Amino acid sequence: MNDNKEILGTAPIGKLLFQLAVPTVVAQLINMLYNIVDRIYIGHMPGDGSLALTGVGVCMPIIMIVSAFAALISSGGAPRASIYMGRGDKGTAEKILGGCFSLQLIVSAVLTVVLLIWNKELLLMFGASENTIAYASGYMRVYAIGTVFVQLTLGMGAFITAQGFAKIGMMTVLIGAVSNIILDPIFIFGFDMGVQGAALATILSQAVSCIWVLYFLGGKKTYLKLHRKNMRIDGKTVFPCVALGLAAFIMQSSESVISACFNASLLKYGEDIAVGAMTILTSVMQFAMLPMQGIAQGAQPISSYNFGAKNADRVKKTFKLLLTTCLIYSFTVWAAIMLFPNVFASIFTPDGELVAFTAKALRIYCGVLCVFGIQIACQMTFVSTGNAPCSIIVAVVRKFVLLLPLIYLVPRLVENKTMGVYLAEPIADMIAVTFTAILFAVQFKKAMKTLC
Repeated sequence: MNDNKEILGTAPIGKLLFQLAVPTVVAQLINMLYNIVDRIYIGHMPGDGSLALTGVGVCMPIIMIVSAFAALISSGGAPRASIYMGRGDKGTAEKILGGCFSLQLIVSAVLTVVLLIWNKELLLMFGASENTIAYASGYMRVYAIGTVFVQLTLGMGAFITAQGFAKIGMMTVLIGAVSNIILDPIFIFGFDMGVQGAALATILSQAVSCIWVLYFLGGKKTYLKLHRKNMRIDGKTVFPCVALGLAAFIMQSSESVISACFNASLLKYGEDIAVGAMTILTSVMQFAMLPMQGIAQGAQPISSYNFGAKNADRVKKTFKLLLTTCLIYSFTVWAAIMLFPNVFASIFTPDGELVAFTAKALRIYCGVLCVFGIQIACQMTFVSTGNAPCSIIVAVVRKFVLLLPLIYLVPRLVENKTMGVYLAEPIADMIAVTFTAILFAVQFKKAMKTLC
């Protein structure tokens, strides 16, 4: 197990990034199936498939919040555990693991109660209409029961990857995704449970993944082990993790706020078809972003470990390779979307009118995706090196300072107000990428000086 830890500080950067990033990217692509497979099956339900798809799409902002709370704890905890591994302090790293586990259990309990009691009110606030609230509420009531499985799978899974066990992390997601793909048609069509069947398939699949994660972290193969004695919440150990994870929380939770604003504005200008298109746009954006985030997560253990070990040269080389890889990927996906928007849209629905509308919106919404590799590489490196303030700043600027006001401003400035809502995304992204690149250039130089 020591060998697995030591390669983070000795193996060639390119080979190491490939070994860690490929399984992580595969895991991210598989993880995407949890939501997208549901939407594909639901969109092809006989009768009101399009309305059901829109209803489940309205649930996505709330599901993002659930995932965001997992990220709040794990996205800071996992890099800090890697940094302490680099310093040779296994005891503190294991205290971080145990403390984060207990905190996630508490957060899961609170979220479950909130979602079971107030799910309908939240869904209406996030853009459900009279036509879609029954589908949205039916999905969310079942999904809420499995909140603890989602929290622990996402949260504890990050600590597996942070140790360099990328293949084990991939298996965690693969087990759940395969279960989901098998169970979805059984519950949706076989038992005629509709959207509730899709939700049940998802939480059962997450439960299987959760069992796998906890079994590994309590077993003999892991370097950092989940011990009962470490499962107390020590503020000095856990709170810095939460502070570092705040950027990931803001990014993911703000997606729910942004989605609500998008849905409300689209419902005003374009009615249910525009909201339905937004569900597909969000799915395509996930397809584009998750593999890129997987590449960045593959680089995180390398950057964090070597930052803790004060090896500035390896940290610099890791960032340069990460930036290059992310840019190549983001440009490739952007080109595919620009050339074949109808293909992406038709994956989710057979409705010709919705496909045509979505294809037009897709080119606008993903207009500057080609340069977004810069944002991902810089933001993940901020997190990997423990720079909580800057990681929070870039997250807040992109979502709240830029995108949120633009959702309401841009439609007032263009003739096609519905497409103006979608146009807010690329405008905000272009400004955010520029700001992040400038801030990173200054802060990364300072961080490297501290390692000399």
